[in-house]
Amino acid sequence: MRAATIRDQEIVLEEHPDPIPGTGEVLVRVHAAGLNGGDMMQRRGLYPAPPGSPQDIPGMEFAGEVAMLGPGAERFPEGERVMGIVGGGAQAEFVVAHERVLMPVPESLDWPAAGGLPEVFTTAHDALFSQAQLRPGERLLVHGGAGGVGTAAIQLARATGASVTATVRNEALREQVSKLGASVIAPEGFAGHGPFDVILELVGAPNMPENMNALATGGRVTVIGVSAGVMAEVNLLALMGKRARIHGSTLRARPLEEKAITARLLEHEVLPLFDTGALRVPVAETFPLDQAAAAYEHFAAGGKLGKIVLTL
Repeated sequence: MRAATIRDQEIVLEEHPDPIPGTGEVLVRVHAAGLNGGDMMQRRGLYPAPPGSPQDIPGMEFAGEVAMLGPGAERFPEGERVMGIVGGGAQAEFVVAHERVLMPVPESLDWPAAGGLPEVFTTAHDALFSQAQLRPGERLLVHGGAGGVGTAAIQLARATGASVTATVRNEALREQVSKLGASVIAPEGFAGHGPFDVILELVGAPNMPENMNALATGGRVTVIGVSAGVMAEVNLLALMGKRARIHGSTLRARPLEEKAITARLLEHEVLPLFDTGALRVPVAETFPLDQAAAAYEHFAAGGKLGKIVLTL
């Protein structure tokens, strides 16, 4: 099979052996695979794939058709449209995934939208509701509202009845982000728009000191992105005085059982909202697999709304 491959911190297209599904696993013929910040970090050698996943083939989310069933796999028949998250290897013509982390593709979604859905909507849903316990009527601040997870978080929070404010640095994207249901502001001076019950931190360290000023009493900060820096200074007296909490989260290295739980929650609580039109997957641009290197450069350049997706 052909696959995007990391060589000396660059992306090239190489031939690899077709993967073989093991017990409970499914071989999927990939039609679309989204790019994520984790892929960019893996290319730079900063975010290795977990044990058991390909170290040289990036890609954590995909959508495609079931091509072969491993022993004991029985949930999805061959030819079924499925999507899901893996530890790596999705940016290829074939990928192997355990059937418990797979989800059916909503009928209303085309391949690019389906390929850009699993990672960002699972990450946003888990961070907002399982981790930060966002409730209807609460105020949410999303740092980095124009990215894939940011656009997913805005829509999920609005669908649940929360009030959403989002910081967007690129002025040209602010109107588009506002159409997703957020009050859009510049990153500078964001604390003046609070207080917020939950802050979804997708940018990283530079925001952390001011996040403490922006939090309401009992507020929660969920850190799931650190592209702008990893070391931050936090006023612990402010944290104590507001009875606030800070926690971080990643999905990639979680065991199968935990990933399966996030997949079932997304399948039952979120996927039906795509067919009703309440949610959508903003796709900024698609690239064929043989232009994977250009897709990575486009991702790194920023200035986009939504997902960049490789299509096969």
